[in-house]
Amino acid sequence: MMKFAAIAAAAMFLGGVSAASAAPAPIVGNWTTASGETAKIAACGGAYCTTIVTGKHKGKRIGQMSGSGANYSGEITDPNNGKTYEGTAKVSGNSLRLTGCALKIFCRSQTWTRK
Repeated sequence: MMKFAAIAAAAMFLGGVSAASAAPAPIVGNWTTASGETAKIAACGGAYCTTIVTGKHKGKRIGQMSGSGANYSGEITDPNNGKTYEGTAKVSGNSLRLTGCALKIFCRSQTWTRK
């Protein structure tokens, strides 16, 4: 009986691990940007790509980041001027804090909200 209980517990644990690993990364989803547009972040290859889906920049890809959990890094493009910056993103609940830096010393941040 103990052996059966141990096997059942292991099966439940492994089932939970499989379900958790199949869940999308916290960064994936639709976000309201600081300017009020909607940006979609989705898996693309081994990274996560950000595309504007509403507003005057609709269809424009503005970022690609890699990472897991709450922390990501990669490139962020300002859709207004086309300049690309090294950037980071941190997910905290329904907030996404993005920071882009030029020369690693001139940085700007903004917070997006999950839709």
